[in-house]
Amino acid sequence: MALEAAGVSPEEESLYQMLVTSGRATREDIAERARLTDAETERILGSLVSKGLATHTDGTPRVFRPAPPEAALLPRLKHSADALDLARVEAARLIESYRETMRRHDAGQLLEVITGAEALRQQLRQIQSSARHEMLWFCKAQYVAMPSGTNAEEFEALARGVRYRVLYEKAFFDDEGALENVVAGVRAGEVARAVPHLPLRLAVADRSVAVFPLVAGGPHGSPEEPTTALVRDSNLLAALIALFDCYWEDAVPLDIDGTGMLAEADGAGPADSLSATDRKLLSLLVAGVADKAIASQMGLSRRTVQRRIQGMMERAGAVTRMQLAWQASRRGWL
Repeated sequence: MALEAAGVSPEEESLYQMLVTSGRATREDIAERARLTDAETERILGSLVSKGLATHTDGTPRVFRPAPPEAALLPRLKHSADALDLARVEAARLIESYRETMRRHDAGQLLEVITGAEALRQQLRQIQSSARHEMLWFCKAQYVAMPSGTNAEEFEALARGVRYRVLYEKAFFDDEGALENVVAGVRAGEVARAVPHLPLRLAVADRSVAVFPLVAGGPHGSPEEPTTALVRDSNLLAALIALFDCYWEDAVPLDIDGTGMLAEADGAGPADSLSATDRKLLSLLVAGVADKAIASQMGLSRRTVQRRIQGMMERAGAVTRMQLAWQASRRGWL
């Protein structure tokens, strides 16, 4: 029946409708029309009165009248709706608590193995469509499941306010059409950075679920089946996010320059060649030689070495020495 949500039973609703259509009736009239015993009729009418759905006269025989539906039913429906909202919140809390418990006791709830390029594509699309806050990406060269330029879900997510932070390794830009697609992403709101090399492919949605390879498939959509994993809240997920944050910190920001092409965010373009002294110093730095040893080999003071390194960092728009090495490679300084 329609009024159960307001706490009205089917039999109460039937008698209330009878009162509404008749306007007034005695218990005997109602019992006859509803084909109920006197005791059943008395019980149901008493319930309607107690719920504020009906009133009666004090005389004999009592005459029952319906309460106006807007006064009798709407407050009850609002109360039921509020109670239902609270129940939904509590149910959601219990569902999440249950899932957490299951994840602690069942590894299958934490990590799901995905086999094949098509299954991987579907999973990547799904986590992006479900994302509400942020996507993190490691983009390596030579696609496995999703060719560059086919990720329409990114643009849909960006349009609804999802933040994308994407790290590209240097070799990624050698793929056909890759540069143009990155430019399109940055124009749409993607925050992009570049590093010399990435350790793996990775996508993280809302810091709550990640997709990464267990066994890498072949490049360019090779028929060799990639084996990937979907991992949820766990120490493994936390480690993957920490890995992303570490690489992000040392990466070079990318932006679009005045010509519409991709460039470092500070607008720096190719620079003139370094002096012979700075070139030698930089080669030792990239090789991992410590400042003190560089100073000794080159016959410079340690302070001079540090000053020259800082000057090259400023010239390249680099914040860290790792960024300087990346910029030196791109600019042909080595």
